Amino acid sequence: MEKIQSQSKNLAVKRTLCYIVLILLAFISLFPFYTMIINASRSHEQIQRGFSALPGLSLFKNFVNLTTGKGKNYPIITGMINSVLIGTFSAILTTYFSTMTSYGIYMYNFKFKSFAFKFILAVMMVPTQVSTLGFLKLLNKMHLMNNYISLIVPGIAAPIVFFYMYQSMESTLPYSIVEAARVDGCNEFKTFNRIVIPMMKPAIAVQAIFSFVSSWNNYFVPNLVINDKKLWTVPIVIANARNADYMNWDQGINYMLMTVAILPLIIAYLFLSRYIISGATAGGVKE
Repeated sequence: MEKIQSQSKNLAVKRTLCYIVLILLAFISLFPFYTMIINASRSHEQIQRGFSALPGLSLFKNFVNLTTGKGKNYPIITGMINSVLIGTFSAILTTYFSTMTSYGIYMYNFKFKSFAFKFILAVMMVPTQVSTLGFLKLLNKMHLMNNYISLIVPGIAAPIVFFYMYQSMESTLPYSIVEAARVDGCNEFKTFNRIVIPMMKPAIAVQAIFSFVSSWNNYFVPNLVINDKKLWTVPIVIANARNADYMNWDQGINYMLMTVAILPLIIAYLFLSRYIISGATAGGVKE
C-alpha cells in the first residue's frame, strides 16, 4: 500500500513539473506575440518610453495610418492579397502534384523506383540558395521575371511534401483498396482523385497549411524576382518598412504592420489546428 502511495506521489510530482515546464515554454513562445500586439496599440512616443504590459489607445489610429496616411509607402493590403493568391495556388498545386508523385512511386513497381525515390530525397538536401543563380537566369530567358508564375510553378516540386505524403501512404493507403478499384474498372486518374485523395485528406490538409505558411513567409525568392511595388508580398512590404527613413519611421505603424501580416496565419492555425493534429498523428500507427 505504501509503495502504491509513493508511486502515485512521484507521478503527481512529475506531472506537476511537466505542467510547469509546458506553461513556461508556452509563455516564452507567446510573449513576443503579446508584445507585438500591445505595441501595435501604442503610439510611437509610448513605445519609445519602454515596455508596457497594458495596451494603449492608438490601435485604430495606427491601423488608419498604416492603410492610408503615413503608411501609404507600405502597401500591406495589396501585399496581403498578393500573398494570399500566391500562397493558395502554391498550396493547392504543391500538395496535389506531390501527392500524385508519391502515389506513383508508392503504388507502381518499375526499374528505377528506388533510384527515383532516393534522387528526390537528395534534391531535398540542396539549399535554395545554391540553385538561385541558374533559377534567375532561366526565369529571365522565359520572360517570367516580375511575375506570379515564377513564385507558384517552381514550388510545385516540393521534395519535403513528397516524402511526407509517401510516409503517410505507407500507413494509411492499403494496396488492396487501389487494386479493388482497378478490378471494378476504375482508371488510374479516377482512382487517384476519387479514392486516394479522400483517404489522404488529413495529410493533405497538413501539407497544404504548411505550404501556405511557407509561401506566406518566403522573402528570399520573391525579393529577387519581384520588382513591381504592386506585386510585393507581405515579407517584402515588412522588409521595406524596416528600411524606411529613420526620421519618418513610426514604430506604432510598424508593429501594426507586423500584427496585420501575421493575423491570417494565427486565424488559420486556430481554425485548422485539428487538421494539423489529426494529420500529424495519422501516420503514427502502421498496419
